[in-house]
Amino acid sequence: MNSIDQQWRQAILPVNATIGEAIRNMNQLGIKIVMVANDKGALEGTISDGDIRRAMLKRLDLSSPITSAIHRNALVVPPELGRDLVMQMMVANKIQQIPVVDSERRVVGLHLWNEINTPNTRSNVVVIMAGGLGKRLRPHTENCPKPLLAVAGKPMLEHIIDRAKLDGFNRFVLAIHYLGHMIEDYLGDGARLGVQIEYLREESPLGTAGALGLLNPKPDLPFVVTNGDVITDIRYGELLDFHIRHAAAATMAVRVHEWQHPYGVVQTNGVDIIGFEEKPITRTHINAGVYALDPDALSVLSVDTHCDMPTLFERLQTKAKSTVAYPMHEPWLDVGRPDDLKTANLNKLI
Repeated sequence: MNSIDQQWRQAILPVNATIGEAIRNMNQLGIKIVMVANDKGALEGTISDGDIRRAMLKRLDLSSPITSAIHRNALVVPPELGRDLVMQMMVANKIQQIPVVDSERRVVGLHLWNEINTPNTRSNVVVIMAGGLGKRLRPHTENCPKPLLAVAGKPMLEHIIDRAKLDGFNRFVLAIHYLGHMIEDYLGDGARLGVQIEYLREESPLGTAGALGLLNPKPDLPFVVTNGDVITDIRYGELLDFHIRHAAAATMAVRVHEWQHPYGVVQTNGVDIIGFEEKPITRTHINAGVYALDPDALSVLSVDTHCDMPTLFERLQTKAKSTVAYPMHEPWLDVGRPDDLKTANLNKLI
C-alpha cells in the first residue's frame, strides 16, 4: 500500500501551510497530491495539482493559505481495502492517488497508481506444498505429480507461481515427495519463470504443514504457504499484509461454503412445533488451503514429523498465540478429484 520510504508521511501538510508550501512539497516528492491534516492527524482534505491551478486562476498567490484551495470531500479508503478495488476506484474516478485513513480519519497511508499498479518486490518466501500422492486423482496422477497436472494448458504449480509474481514475490520453496524429480526437472531453479526456487525433499509424506519443519534456514520474515493443488485468484500479497496488520502468528484464508438442506425443517420445543424453515441454507467457513505464518509459528513443529495445518493452528492456540481468518471471495477451487480438474478447465478459473 505504502511506498518503501514511507513517502506518504512527507506528503502531509498542516492546515496552516500555504499554497507555496504545497507546490514545493509536490515538486520535491514528485507526486501530484498533498494531504492536509489537523493537529490530531485527521485528514481535513487534499490538494491536487489541479486544485493549485484553479487557485491560481482565482488570483491566489503562493502566500495564500492552503485552506483556500483544499478539497474537503476527498475520496478516501480504509487500510483493509484490497488492491483490486482501489485500482477500480482510481479508474472510475479518474484519479491516481487515494489517501488511506483509519476509523478516526487519521492518515495512515497513500495509494499511488504507479506503485499499486507495479507492486514492490517482496523478499517474503512463498512455500508451496507439492508432495501429495494425489490418490483421489488417479489415474491422472499415476505418472504425474498432482501439482504438475495442466489447467488451461499450464501446470497448477506454474499458475500459482505466476499469480504470486503479480504481487511481487520471487522467492519460492517447494515441498516435494511423490514424483518430486519431475517437478524439479520441470521448474529447475526457477530461472525460466524469472524467480528463485528451492526444494524441501520429504523422505515420507509430512502432511500440509510438516514439511515446514525442514526449512533451513528458517525464514526471517512472515511467509505465505499454499497447497499445490489450489487454483485461485487470491492476492497473496493482500493476505500477507492482512496477517501483518493483525499481528498474528498464523492466518488462514477461509471461504464461505453454502449448503442447502434438501428438506423443510421443523423447529420444535419438546413436542410443540414452534416454526418451520423451508430448505434452509447453512453457511460455514472452510479452509481454503492458503496461509500466512510468522517464523515463530515454526517452533511448534518437529523435524521430519507429520503435521497438518489445522493441527499447527491448534498448537499455536494452546500457546495463546493469535490465529486469525482471512475471508476471501476470489474464485477458488481445490483440485482434489477428477471432476475438480475437469471443472477447473471448463470454467477457466485461471
